[in-house]
Amino acid sequence: MKKMIALGMAVSMCLSMTACSVSVAPQETTAAAAATTAAAETTEKAAEALQETEAATEAAGSELVATADYPTKPLTMIIPYGAGGTTDIWGRKLAAMLEKYLGQSITVTNQGGASGSIGSQFVKEQPSDGYTLLVCAESMGTYRTMNICDLGYDDFTVISPLVGDPKVLVVGKDSKYNTLEELLDDIKANPGKITMSHSGPGGSGHNQGLVLGELGYEVAMTSFDSGNDALLGVIGGQVDFTNPNISTLGGYIESGDVKPLAVFASERMEAYPDIPAFTETVPESEKYLNIPYTLLSFVVNNGTPQEAVDVLKAAAQKVFADPEWTEFVKANAADPVFEKYTDDASIQAFYDNWKSITCWLQYDNGVAEKSPEEFGIKRIGE
Repeated sequence: MKKMIALGMAVSMCLSMTACSVSVAPQETTAAAAATTAAAETTEKAAEALQETEAATEAAGSELVATADYPTKPLTMIIPYGAGGTTDIWGRKLAAMLEKYLGQSITVTNQGGASGSIGSQFVKEQPSDGYTLLVCAESMGTYRTMNICDLGYDDFTVISPLVGDPKVLVVGKDSKYNTLEELLDDIKANPGKITMSHSGPGGSGHNQGLVLGELGYEVAMTSFDSGNDALLGVIGGQVDFTNPNISTLGGYIESGDVKPLAVFASERMEAYPDIPAFTETVPESEKYLNIPYTLLSFVVNNGTPQEAVDVLKAAAQKVFADPEWTEFVKANAADPVFEKYTDDASIQAFYDNWKSITCWLQYDNGVAEKSPEEFGIKRIGE
């Protein structure tokens, strides 16, 4: 309609200017003709610009996955940890990109405390309408066995697992250890004397120490207030080694403050291909290392209408295919878990396997207070 009005006005201008040129001098006629031509060109350019705007609007609209019923208002995303951490960084990136495909704004709110259970409980108490989203960490899978709260993954509908933040075993730059083999040999020769720092019982770094114990490598585990403090303890020579997330480690690797000995996983990282996988040295660790030890997930309340769940899943898939997201994943050397588990059955199997490994590992080592069996969590292979 706007284009037709613009073209109509241009035609009217042209006719008016042509009529006036009949009773004027030749030079005036020439000027009028030039003005008419300029007006026509301007109108044509305006029409072209309008067409481009309409095309861009249509293209943007075609990216939307929203329906007439959802979402019809802004959404809220809860990050159950403080600002600036791994969960916060990934949650905010996801929220910003979801807006592009949902057509609504998303307000991100941090509600930290009690291993993420406070913010998670808040989400659980909200209406199951799809307007309160949660990005949680792996602690969600151990709340019950650790006796932190009564929540678990099965209290929420998983839209998608997001990423794993790979753990890397590192020593200080002045350490006598230059390879994983050297470190493990010394641990074997001096059981309980080689020190490893972590961020606290039940955390992903502590879980790695438990895995080492299961594999016959007894280390002296030392708890720090945070993962960053645990890393600084190694850099400062207070402890022998630690297992930080790669998202917090990259700068220290580049500066040479630490020596990375192995990725605590069954595969090397694409961003750091020279760092060997732990399983290359200890093949029997495979059964423990086929899961990410720091796992982020995108979930909503159970009972959320299926239409809303479908829209969120479609929007998430749009995000995961977006070059901006894939570049962010690559830049942060993250494990793209979202690529590996895309249907409900594989997602459920993934979380079941994660709980079987982690919850029983903690319980068997006296870290978890309650038996996983109480919550229907089977041992690996059962």
